[in-house]
Amino acid sequence: MIDSSAPFPGAAWAVAPASWSASDGVVTVTAAAGTDIFTDPLSGAAKHDAALALATPPDGDWQFSARVRVDFRASWDAGALIVWSDDEHWAKLNFEQAPDGTPSVFSVVTRGRSDDAVAGPVASPALWLRISRVDDGFAFHTSADGATWRLVRQFTLNAPSAPRVGIEVQSPVGDGCRVTFDTLTLAPTRLSGLNDGA
Repeated sequence: MIDSSAPFPGAAWAVAPASWSASDGVVTVTAAAGTDIFTDPLSGAAKHDAALALATPPDGDWQFSARVRVDFRASWDAGALIVWSDDEHWAKLNFEQAPDGTPSVFSVVTRGRSDDAVAGPVASPALWLRISRVDDGFAFHTSADGATWRLVRQFTLNAPSAPRVGIEVQSPVGDGCRVTFDTLTLAPTRLSGLNDGA
């Protein structure tokens, strides 16, 4: 039986969105205005009010991926995949609008305060995102076609508790942001090639 209250199998909303729907494997989420998950690296000011759905991954290595489309309207509007242990230990891979209006890949790794990085612009209207758990670390990859992957970054969280994984939608300075996720897959598979993302 499919749980109609879950955005994808095994997931639950940790922070509810403004609205959402799921049909035929396509999840559409609208974030409320002014929402984000971020801890300022300079001031330490933290915000954790963006739409966030989390699931418990399999034991050991795993991979979580989805194709993401974002209705960009304002700077930092984004749809993301996220790995989350607690408020101080988490990381997200974003398809996000840069301040100059360019759709781009951003990534954030937080161990107390956030380490924010920009990987580059995206020319296509949709982007595949993937998080891989490899032993005690993680890898972020992106893909234009879901077959050929490019490494964005690798990292550890050094978290005190086991992580969960899921989706996040944000609109930090905007009036709200709508994001569509499809082909959401969480599988107990091991990343075989770090740099080529195989």
